[in-house]
Order: sequence, then C-alpha cells, then structure tokens
Amino acid sequence: MATHWFSPPVYVKTDRPGSYGCNNVEGAAEELMKWTKMGPKWRKAVQLCADALQDRVTPEEVRQAFEAAAKEERVLRE
Repeated sequence: MATHWFSPPVYVKTDRPGSYGCNNVEGAAEELMKWTKMGPKWRKAVQLCADALQDRVTPEEVRQAFEAAAKEERVLRE
C-alpha cells in the first residue's frame, strides 16, 4: 500500500521529546489513536483517514481535519 503524503506537515506534541511533524495519512491515523478527548473534530479526522486509505478523499482533506483535531486536543504546535 502506498503512503498518502500531504504538505506542509502538521506539528503536534507527542509523548516523545520535541514535536512530531506528521506528513501523511497513515501517521495522522496513528497519532489520532493516541489522543484522549475524541471530540467531533477527532471523529471527523478519523473518518477522513479511513476514507483516504480507500482513495475517497485527498490527503490534503485529511491534513486539514488532522490540524483541526490537533487544535481541539490542544496538541498542535504553531
């Protein structure tokens, strides 16, 4: 399966030192599964990740939703 890239990366705080620059759908999905709030923007981002893996939406749509979910979770690095 090909990686679904997007640009620019979305930088989020993680349990690792520093921040993580997520630049693909697969990485976004992995990070989303670690978050605790799971609000409406999180749910939308998760659904779009699944849709992107089936080529129903673009990676850019996932990027935008992932960034919004990161803001909702308060892990976005600006």
